[in-house]
Amino acid sequence: MTAARNQIVDVSVTRYYHCISRCVRRAFLCGEGFSHRKQWIEDRLQTLAGAFAVSVCGYAVMDNHLHVLVRLDADAANTWSSEDVVRRWIVAYPPKSADGEEIEVTQAWIDDQAGDEQRVPVLRARLANLGWFMKALKEPLARLANREDDCKGTFWESRYKSIAILDDEALLAICAYIDLNPVAAGVTASPEASPHTSVQQRVEHAQAQGKLDALKAAASGSVAGRLAANGIEDDLWLCPIEDRRAQGARREGLLAGFSLGSYLLLVDYTSRLCRQGKARVSREVASILDRLGTSSDVWGQRMQRLFEKSRLLGSYFCADRERLRELARQRGVHHLDNLAASPA
Repeated sequence: MTAARNQIVDVSVTRYYHCISRCVRRAFLCGEGFSHRKQWIEDRLQTLAGAFAVSVCGYAVMDNHLHVLVRLDADAANTWSSEDVVRRWIVAYPPKSADGEEIEVTQAWIDDQAGDEQRVPVLRARLANLGWFMKALKEPLARLANREDDCKGTFWESRYKSIAILDDEALLAICAYIDLNPVAAGVTASPEASPHTSVQQRVEHAQAQGKLDALKAAASGSVAGRLAANGIEDDLWLCPIEDRRAQGARREGLLAGFSLGSYLLLVDYTSRLCRQGKARVSREVASILDRLGTSSDVWGQRMQRLFEKSRLLGSYFCADRERLRELARQRGVHHLDNLAASPA
C-alpha cells in the first residue's frame, strides 16, 4: 500500500530525500532525439536550488526518469525577510497577467506583495516544501515538452516516489547510486563522463577552477592537495560534499570531514562494481569505508542490491537496523520498509 507523503517526509526524522519521477508509461520522452530536454531539467534544478529552501545534493536525468536527492532547509526559510520570500517565489513562478503574459516586476509591486501578511507565510512554507519543489520542477518542463510536441496530456507520472535517507552510509550510497545510473545503464563508461549528472557537474566545476590535480592529490591522502582543494565547491549551485562550516564556510555540506576528492574516489571504486562485479580496494577506499563504519564487502553487497533492482521499493533507506527499529517504535508500527535490506 502506498504511504501518504506526510508520513514519509518529516524533517524531524531526516532532511534528506531521494525523489524519483518517471515519464508516463516509462516512455523515452527525454531520449530518442529529445535529449535536449535533459538540459531543461538540469537548468530548472539550478534555478530552483537558488529559490527554494531546498538544497540539491545529487541528480541524474535519464531518458525516461529523473533522480534527485534533496535536503530540506526549512530553518533557512525562516530567516528570510518578506521581500526575500517574494523575490524567491517569483524566480520559481514569474507573475503573469490574466491572459498569461508575464508582467513587469517593479519594486512597488514587490513591496505590495511583501506587505500581504496572509500570503507571505503561505509562500514561505511552500518554498521549504518538497511537494512544491517537485511541482515547480516538473510542471513547467511538461508544458515545454507538450508545446514542442504540439500535444496535450501528461508528461510525468502523477506521483513521484520519495525515499527518506536516515544515516550517513545510506546518504553516500544513494549519492553514488544516483551518480552512477548512466554507468549502470550502459550509457557511459565512466562516472565523470556521465551526462546530466551531479558527479559530472562537480568534476566540470573543479576543472573550470583548475583544481582537478588538487582533487586527485587530496583523494590520495596528500595534505597539500587537501589544502588546495578546500572550498572547491563553495560557489557551486549543488550542495557541497564536504561540510566545512567548522572551518568558517558559509554553506552547509553533506558530511563533515568527507572531501569531494574522497567522494570521487568512492564513486570510481563503486563504478567498477557496477561494470565488472569486482574492484580493487585501495588503501584510500578502505580508509573511507572504515570511516563510514562499513567494509568493502558490505558496501559492495549493498550497492549491488541497489543496482539489481528494476524499481526501488521502500520508503526508507538506512544502513543501521537499530535506527530503523527505533523509528518504527516511534511511529507505532511493526516495521518500516527499508530500501536495501530486509525490514527491521
